[in-house]
Amino acid sequence: MTDKQQFIQSFTQKNKVIGVIGLGYVGLPIALELARKFKVIGFDINEKRVALMQQQIDPSNELPKEAFDGCDIQFTADTEVLKQATFFIVAVPTPVDEHNVPDLKPLTGASTTIGKVIKKGDYVVFESTVYPGCTEEDCVPIIEKISGLTFRQDFKVGYSPERINPGDTLHTLTKITKIVSGCDDESLEHIAAVYDAIIEPGVYKAASIKVAEAAKVIENTQRDLNIALMNELSQIFNRMGINTYDVLEAAGTKWNFLKFQPGLVGGHCIGVDPYYLTYKSNELGYKPQIILSGRSINDGMPNYIAQKLVQYLLGKGKNPSQCRALIMGATFKENVTDIRNSKVFDLYRELKNFHFEVDMVDAMADAHEVEEEYGVSLSPSPSGTYHVVVVAVAHDDYKALDEEYFLTLAEPDAVIADIKNMYAGKLKQLTHWTL
Repeated sequence: MTDKQQFIQSFTQKNKVIGVIGLGYVGLPIALELARKFKVIGFDINEKRVALMQQQIDPSNELPKEAFDGCDIQFTADTEVLKQATFFIVAVPTPVDEHNVPDLKPLTGASTTIGKVIKKGDYVVFESTVYPGCTEEDCVPIIEKISGLTFRQDFKVGYSPERINPGDTLHTLTKITKIVSGCDDESLEHIAAVYDAIIEPGVYKAASIKVAEAAKVIENTQRDLNIALMNELSQIFNRMGINTYDVLEAAGTKWNFLKFQPGLVGGHCIGVDPYYLTYKSNELGYKPQIILSGRSINDGMPNYIAQKLVQYLLGKGKNPSQCRALIMGATFKENVTDIRNSKVFDLYRELKNFHFEVDMVDAMADAHEVEEEYGVSLSPSPSGTYHVVVVAVAHDDYKALDEEYFLTLAEPDAVIADIKNMYAGKLKQLTHWTL
């Protein structure tokens, strides 16, 4: 039996335990999938979330109760329990602060926790999105300092970027090729063996930890830039009196045209990851130009939309301060409950800055969470009539709406701002505007 076979057998026979630190949108799915093959400890510092998972409830509302069935997993907020593990996976969030500077506190906190529980011979694999070099330059020294162990000699480290897409029931964890990396050849083989046990298409072995980190951060940077191009084109075509979606449909008949659409770019990945790359780039003395330009365009879209709506009302002889606006949708994308970095709230603030009276509704978002995170009170339902109705998120329930519904909400000369272009050709009496 080879060393690699012996290593993975120690987990399949449950002589060794895997610990997953951080049980959010990324950590819980990976923990449950691993727990179908191995013995797993799921660790999170949020005791309320842990209590829900102990009752087979996903606090993020992404996984059904059945997803917990057949899993050999213990959920805990106790670091003492985590000491049983020998293979640690870190899946904590990596946001940016109000100045778009990477906030590594969750990551350094997880590294501190590992430093308290790690033993000689153990493995640590980071999944959180970071800039190239973060794992070895920022996380490993913390583990070494607290544990008293030496990197590579006493413990091994790897990086395997998460590819979780909230709300996507097609490209799920086990259906997507997983990038893996290690600090040496042995660790690469061992880490690959663990992930290969649950990933159907198999794993891709990156040349180094830094390469794997860079691959993750450019995946979303590329998407961010492509959407930024669509948003800029939308603003240009709007001035020309051309419908952007008509242009994209025509251009899309060419076999190699990339089919992106304009829109609000939020969430925990696309609107955040590019700042990790530009932060490190600036630190190394190179000021990124294209990446930051794309970020500027996408971050400016809420203001652009608000200005267009104000222009429409002024053209009708109306004062925005005497107008009511309804925003439908608060989550960062369709059919999810996730409100992290949702740009809809930036649009809300922009409309408030123009002195609109603004209501916001979204049955999928948690009203308490919205109030706590953004200081915005979600309305249980629309109330009265509105001069502007912004449908900001393409929830399935919203896609099914027709003009009769909007006529019950809108003033006769109101504008329906259809951010995702769901109602093209469907509104005959009301004014339809889209990006």
